[in-house]
Amino acid sequence: MNRKKGIVLVLTGAVFWGIGGTVSKKLFDSYEIDVDWLVTTRLLLAGFLLLSIQFFTKDRSQVWRVWKTKRIAVQLLIFGILGMLAVQYTYMASIQHGNAAVATLLQYLAPVMIIIYSIFRKHMVLTRNDLLTVSLALVGCFFLLTNGSISQLSVPTPAIVWGVLSGVALAFYTLYAVPLLKQYDSLVIVGWAMIIGGLALSFIHPPWQIELKLLPVEAYLYLVFVIIFGTMIAFWFYIESLQSLVPKESSLLGSIEPLAAVFTTVFWLKEPFGLFQWVGTVFILIMIVVLALNTSSTSKAGLKDN
Repeated sequence: MNRKKGIVLVLTGAVFWGIGGTVSKKLFDSYEIDVDWLVTTRLLLAGFLLLSIQFFTKDRSQVWRVWKTKRIAVQLLIFGILGMLAVQYTYMASIQHGNAAVATLLQYLAPVMIIIYSIFRKHMVLTRNDLLTVSLALVGCFFLLTNGSISQLSVPTPAIVWGVLSGVALAFYTLYAVPLLKQYDSLVIVGWAMIIGGLALSFIHPPWQIELKLLPVEAYLYLVFVIIFGTMIAFWFYIESLQSLVPKESSLLGSIEPLAAVFTTVFWLKEPFGLFQWVGTVFILIMIVVLALNTSSTSKAGLKDN
């Protein structure tokens, strides 16, 4: 049951991530919302909301106790900046220098990075199922996001560098959270990580430097969706899934994010959808089914506790 719960959580979180990305695109294009401002604001507000939920509904002592141990405090600061903020900023920077398709494709090298890291550290042995799921995820993302055209990868060097760094950040984010979650609730870890990341980025773009009163009502609704569903719930569910799934599973199942992004782009923003993108959709769905049915993978390929 815990494994099924983990799968539901990571899939729900990834779907909200994907939809949140599309809604963010709407805010950027239609209402000229600044990227840095949106990242800063949504991290700060979502982090505050998560900590509030922990304080009023669960063990409130954890909210402050996490800072009383120097080792844990340092780990949380590292996770907030090199994990939470890095995932957000590198992905947006890659989009800024190139396009969303290449940025997302490069970010989803993260499952491969996690598996290579785990094999290098001798935490797991490569299996045929690993090769199958990784291949399905990568091929599916490629077709889904490029429509089978290699020429779409011809982007400026900064976009590629930021995109690869985004994949590294997502892999680090997934792996580094595991030991922290064994000691504190996911609400505490994710909430503080968001606030740390948001505060760090505030030095570059303070959240109060924007004129919001001129925006229409629907723009505020989009902002609420991005903050609540596309950030708070998405990150919370993803991190929570790591308590019942191993990191490589969460990162692979997270590949449904670009699927959700493409669907909302096609049916909401009315952008075209090519034949090879449908092929990529099928690959990703098959990968999710294969991984979900592999009920023994957690015991065979889990990471060691160290």
